[in-house]
Amino acid sequence: MPAPAPGDDEEPPNRRGALAAILVLVALAAAGIWLSGALRDTGRIQDCVMAGRKNCAPVTP
Repeated sequence: MPAPAPGDDEEPPNRRGALAAILVLVALAAAGIWLSGALRDTGRIQDCVMAGRKNCAPVTP
């Protein structure tokens, strides 16, 4: 029986940490996109009100 090579007893690298980091980055990106949309919509309503217009709020069915 041959002697094991110096690197044979090591386990393969664990990729759970990398997967968790990717999921966190995706969640942060999604939250940033949602937040920018919400701020843009709020800015439009504020611009409308500051211009002295009425009926600035969007109509929802």
